[in-house]
Amino acid sequence: MMVQDPVCLMQFSPREAKTTAEYEGKLYYFCSPSCRKAFLSQPALYQNKVTSMHLTVGVMGSAGNEAAADVKEKSMILGQSIAQRGFVLITGACPGLPYECARGAKQAGGLSIGISPALSLDEHIHKYRSPADVYDVLIYTGSGLMGREVTNIRSSDMVVILGGRSGTLGEFAIAFDEGKLIGVLQGSGGIADQIQDLVASFQKDSGARLVYSADPLKLIDEMAKLYTERHYQRPSCFCDEIPAGAG
Repeated sequence: MMVQDPVCLMQFSPREAKTTAEYEGKLYYFCSPSCRKAFLSQPALYQNKVTSMHLTVGVMGSAGNEAAADVKEKSMILGQSIAQRGFVLITGACPGLPYECARGAKQAGGLSIGISPALSLDEHIHKYRSPADVYDVLIYTGSGLMGREVTNIRSSDMVVILGGRSGTLGEFAIAFDEGKLIGVLQGSGGIADQIQDLVASFQKDSGARLVYSADPLKLIDEMAKLYTERHYQRPSCFCDEIPAGAG
């Protein structure tokens, strides 16, 4: 796949980009810092000259309804923050904290995608007792509750962990081992509040980068900054290493 610099219109592989910029939720690749500077000085002049994709943020968390009111509120603010940046929200289309996050994204006019464990809308609602009212798109995997986790993670440019139990731990483990950029919403309870200690015990460099914050807005801002400055070069373990001196 080739991408195109919106300023000079040069085409190249994403791994050959010297720098990137995020504007209105979309990621733009540049052949040089000077082209990036020109773009950011007049983005409206250049943004429609090339095709660009919205960055996706996967939110993984507790599907139960036992979360405290302040944690549910933070989840909604997280969804609003994702939508306001122009990013696309991806969740497991489940109840609980991911649902609160999707509600927030919907209220802010964002695009929300649910990765369903079911084979159909009927099965999604009746077998899995999951909501459908806040999603713009439901993708039916037929993979069950655990099987859809890999799809969730691999469809997300960035992953956020909030609250969570064993299922969320499994999603975190996939994201960590596959070298994703991971944000952890501190103070949301469950697995999220234990991740920092867990990672310290791993003694493993998978290429994953972790960001911690108790503030949903700051968390998304810092993740976006890290992705556009560095993590775009190797967004997962399935990308080749960038040679020394490149990028």
